[in-house]
Amino acid sequence: MALVAGAFLAKGPSWALAALAGGGAVAVGGWLSGAIALGGGANPAAGALARLLLGVLAKWAVVLLVLGLAVGAGGLPPIAALVGVVAALATQMLAMASR
Repeated sequence: MALVAGAFLAKGPSWALAALAGGGAVAVGGWLSGAIALGGGANPAAGALARLLLGVLAKWAVVLLVLGLAVGAGGLPPIAALVGVVAALATQMLAMASR
């Protein structure tokens, strides 16, 4: 996220802030997703699957809410926010694939 925000800093501080908002939304949403999905202890498969799906829905709700607030209410550039989201998702994917 910091690299993307640094690259957008040349375009202006609002662009860098938008990239940080997009990447931060993915990070916070991922944390919330993990907390919901893994926070219930050992349960039957249906309960575990329900927690997993609820966690994924919560993650994307956080991402969409932050993007909406950043772009709609904050007036930040939407392209920079979306690039921040894509960069954070790519980083998550590479981190999971390297294990």
